[in-house]
Amino acid sequence: MTTRQNIGTHTFQTPFGKILALKENGVIKAKSIRYARSERFKMPVSLQSAESEEIFDKTPVCPQHISPLLERLIEKTDLNKFEANESPQFLTITRPENINENEKLPVIVWIHGGSYEVGCGDLPTSDPTIWIKEQNIIVVAITYRLGLFGFLGGSEERPANLGLFDIIEALKWIKKNIQSFGGNDGNITLFGQSSGGDAIAHLMISEGVENLFQRVIIQSAPLGFRHKRDKMSSEFFRKTESLKDEIDPLKMVESYVNFLPSFRKYGLKTSMPFCTQYGYPPLCKEEESLPKWKENSKKYDVLIGFNNDETAFYVKTAEKGIYTYLHHKILDKIVRETTEFIYGKPTHIFAQNYAEGGGNIYQFKIHSTLKNNYIGASHCVDLPLIFENKEAWKSSELLKDVPWEYIQENGKKLRSLWAEFARTGKISDHSERPEILELRKI
Repeated sequence: MTTRQNIGTHTFQTPFGKILALKENGVIKAKSIRYARSERFKMPVSLQSAESEEIFDKTPVCPQHISPLLERLIEKTDLNKFEANESPQFLTITRPENINENEKLPVIVWIHGGSYEVGCGDLPTSDPTIWIKEQNIIVVAITYRLGLFGFLGGSEERPANLGLFDIIEALKWIKKNIQSFGGNDGNITLFGQSSGGDAIAHLMISEGVENLFQRVIIQSAPLGFRHKRDKMSSEFFRKTESLKDEIDPLKMVESYVNFLPSFRKYGLKTSMPFCTQYGYPPLCKEEESLPKWKENSKKYDVLIGFNNDETAFYVKTAEKGIYTYLHHKILDKIVRETTEFIYGKPTHIFAQNYAEGGGNIYQFKIHSTLKNNYIGASHCVDLPLIFENKEAWKSSELLKDVPWEYIQENGKKLRSLWAEFARTGKISDHSERPEILELRKI
């Protein structure tokens, strides 16, 4: 690792120690701050002070597979920009370059998706720069353990939900230190998409999160995959026992894939082999989850929703397999039914249950209004709307038939609504809606 010195640096004095940041493009970015450390299959241990003031050249990530599907969906991975680290507990803080000295800005904590298997917090396709400059907010992006290292367990030796514990440690760090960056530690919104949204929903019913956040924004959480996973998880856990002592974490990652075909008997949920696990800390049993969300409904403001054609990219652009040969009407039916099963119905059940508990909850759906957009509003289409970065998204097949001006126009209005919710927990009836958005208070 090397340290870059240039006139665009800024030093934050925090309870954690001095933190060096870069000034770039109207924001200040403190990159890859280590908030905890962990040994393999052990609980994260919080750090009491900064280990160094250097700025990392490469972005730390949990060891993981490169997903050809995700590369097509979003962007090609430049391996030279990332460094695999089995203890990937890092966060990046981005805030406006100029803020009033006494101002305390709302804090939005980005929890990335990727099926609990791939990704990290700090990617060009989740660069919050434009959102931060428009809305005068702070965004903190968290990286945490994934896959075998973070979301598969079942014994004292290999505990479940370690990735969830990583996120909780990050939230404790943010609560303790964010004021030093100009953030309001009493106004923290968790914001996640896909498995990141699923993680947030489960953090709402986790032990040890009191007063760490006040609101949540949950986009495209596959809540339909959370049910009756224990048999599959137990089998996966047993089959990967032989990998636990492998010295090279990348070999572990290469090896577990061999077991995945044997899980097809468990149905659609096998497309997400890793997940939070009920009945292990910090979570309750599965049958207690809905009552627990209802019980906690007065604690958190919620904005939750999904895209109208979530599964369309996977179904309609499949490069091989059964979908390739089916008529478009049949494909449309598959998209409708799988979107409803994985996202729509469980989101509606979650929202109704939460509202019945007296919670403040808004539900949304994002549609495509473009006539020639074959895949419509598919999974991840919400990301470029929030994280508008044309350069990062230019190779995405997801946006192949979508004019960038359409993303800009709808994205600016969506970012404004999401920031309004993060500031106040409400969205006014008078706030301008993008044409792609259906939104209502439950």
